[in-house]
Amino acid sequence: MKGYVYILLCSNGQFYTGSTINLEKRIEQHQCGEGSNFTKKHLPVILVFYEEFQNIRDAFYKEKQIQGWSRKKKEALINGNYNNLIDLAACKNASHFRNIKK
Repeated sequence: MKGYVYILLCSNGQFYTGSTINLEKRIEQHQCGEGSNFTKKHLPVILVFYEEFQNIRDAFYKEKQIQGWSRKKKEALINGNYNNLIDLAACKNASHFRNIKK
């Protein structure tokens, strides 16, 4: 069964990430205040990104991955800036090996 991961832009400017087997129906549920408690409080919502997967299990995995991302990384995905995803994923801590000055 196909699955979808999606990102909504909520009226408060925050992103909501979810997964579903029926994208059109799920977006309609969100718009009617039936989707989730978060989106219900921040209507209307706008679909800004979605990706189709061969099964819902993979879509759910991607949802959980995206939920852990920074806003900048989500924006890069939404805008199709896939090359930036690697840089945005890199650790920026001063103690990280890429940041140690030689």
